[in-house]
Amino acid sequence: MAAIESTKPHSDILHNEKIHIVSISELKVLQVGPKIFQYIMKVIAQAIQLFYTMLKIDHPSYILLQNPPGLPSIAVTWMVCLVRRSKLIIDWHNYGYTIMSLIHGKNHVIVQIAEWYEKLFGRLSDYNFCVTNAMKEDLQMNCNIKAITLYDKPASFFKETPLEIQHKLYMKLAKDYAPFKRGTDSIHPDVEKSAFTELDIRNGNVTQVKERPALLISSTSWTEDEDFSILLKALEDYEECVNDGIKLPSLVCVITGKGPLKKHYNRLIDKMHFKHIQICTPWLEAEDYPVLLGSADLGVCLHKSSSGLDLPMKVVDMFGCCLPVCAVHFQCLHELVKHDENGLIFRDSNELAEQLKMLLLEFPTGESKLYMFRRNLRASKQLRWDESWEQTVLPVFRNN
Repeated sequence: MAAIESTKPHSDILHNEKIHIVSISELKVLQVGPKIFQYIMKVIAQAIQLFYTMLKIDHPSYILLQNPPGLPSIAVTWMVCLVRRSKLIIDWHNYGYTIMSLIHGKNHVIVQIAEWYEKLFGRLSDYNFCVTNAMKEDLQMNCNIKAITLYDKPASFFKETPLEIQHKLYMKLAKDYAPFKRGTDSIHPDVEKSAFTELDIRNGNVTQVKERPALLISSTSWTEDEDFSILLKALEDYEECVNDGIKLPSLVCVITGKGPLKKHYNRLIDKMHFKHIQICTPWLEAEDYPVLLGSADLGVCLHKSSSGLDLPMKVVDMFGCCLPVCAVHFQCLHELVKHDENGLIFRDSNELAEQLKMLLLEFPTGESKLYMFRRNLRASKQLRWDESWEQTVLPVFRNN
């Protein structure tokens, strides 16, 4: 597996004897000249670096490339496959040029060149997978690329978290993030308490705190295709309802991830003064992220596909943890989120606010719609990633 060094992968990957990781250093290009010149120089440097790296590794029978990012990796891996007589498989998760269009606009020359490049070199692959049926149809119609739909599925470690493990994570996070810390109430010396759980040190029993806050979670790469002002406005509406006397639980809203717009949204969050809502934006270790998902009460997804043809992996992971989701609407979301069955779909902040209030009105009773969604997810018996791989991908290797 060749990838840019960014964050530490999950231990299951690091300790797998069949996976060899080849780290690619992120290049720093001199900030000289016009931006388009800087971008061209960066692409050329990345192409040379990737080509050299791919030639050094052991001879592969197949090269499996995730796209995006595809510039310059599609062209480079195609050339490597020619030189080494390997077969190229592209795993289409989206179109790179549509992501670029969010920043530069659809008519920008760079976006138009990227679209031409992606369609041209995409057709040179030997086999293709994609993440939705909608993308499969689009690849066939607009790119003349025949693909097999391979839905993203959660890894086995995405599951509901036992209360004891929840408590350990809450206590760990409480060291750095105030929303996880216990309240100011007096506490028995034999009790270890977080905002959500308490451990009786004498017998090791962990219980949930009475009148605990609801744990709302969202994850993001803080990019232009996710408008977190929708969530912030919905939380303002929720706060007003609590202040008006409607019986709703306090909220701890955790937004995980890192990316270019994180500082912008953190500034907006700092200006908000809630009495009943606490927001924190941590970066979690790979092992802690699934544990927190499996501990949460409700997930929120603001991902709005740049192409309208991909699905948010964060929702896949949330469903793996049997975590109900409120997700913003886009073209093919119905292939994953079944409205009023495993979650709810909203179009704006007003709809999201109403959904939060409706789902949490009877929190934490087992008769609420929120619990019904969780029960439906438990009963759905979702495929896991390794099972999906064996059913869909292995036959391609075996038949060729």
